[in-house]
Amino acid sequence: MSVTQVGTLTIHYRSAGEGIPLVLLHGLGNNSQSWARQYAGLQNDFRVIGWDTPGYGQSSDPDPEFRTFGELAEILKGFLDSLGLEKVYLLGHSMGSTLAMEFASKYPQYLKALILAASTRGGRVNPDTNEQKLKNRLHNIENLPPEELAELRTPAMFSPHAAPELVAEGKRIMSQVRLAGYRSVAYSLFNADQTPLLASIQMPTLLICGEDDKVTPVPESQVVHQGIAGSTLELVPRAGHLVYMEQPETFNSLVRSFILEREQAAQKGEA
Repeated sequence: MSVTQVGTLTIHYRSAGEGIPLVLLHGLGNNSQSWARQYAGLQNDFRVIGWDTPGYGQSSDPDPEFRTFGELAEILKGFLDSLGLEKVYLLGHSMGSTLAMEFASKYPQYLKALILAASTRGGRVNPDTNEQKLKNRLHNIENLPPEELAELRTPAMFSPHAAPELVAEGKRIMSQVRLAGYRSVAYSLFNADQTPLLASIQMPTLLICGEDDKVTPVPESQVVHQGIAGSTLELVPRAGHLVYMEQPETFNSLVRSFILEREQAAQKGEA
């Protein structure tokens, strides 16, 4: 476990392996702990780095809280700069995918390629439900103990095939959410619609979605896939929203193959 400073924020991150950097962005109810199977499964191939978003895990709380992914993209840029990372593979899950799309549009020079898992363009895509989702999220984080919030939300993150101990792990991680981080991201999702950004993403992009994802269902990934020219969409059977936890071997294999193919193509181009 390590920390770095980005302005007034202390950013905590986990890192495993060496070599090609793969940066992981977690979702609304998670933190860097949730990528344990990726650190273990991909560290022999890459330098795997998972950050705690400001207000999550062991990172400090944003003050003032942020309200847009544009603000958070600036923090992510500072994070990469602080680690001396000039070219990375960026993998975002759910909320992290919304941030990843923002970052790819604003700072493409930092990225070799993009991986979007359980992708979502943000709440403004569905104006009929967007305001109610924000109200529910704010009510829950402001009024429920984190353990109760995790008990309420976590089961929907997995497919019916998930083992009880895996769901329990998901609950344990989500029970660590904090007010400043969760509220900042809730507002950012409320304010986001990344649809206009899709055409500007002109880099190799892999999308991964669990076939049983009820939180960001397959059709949402299909829209993003259609909007990003040349992207690839892979569906994972027997997996829900937390596809990388539920089917880690399949997930890791897709990520590994995608990155190594890009690296081999780059080497051939240089030759």
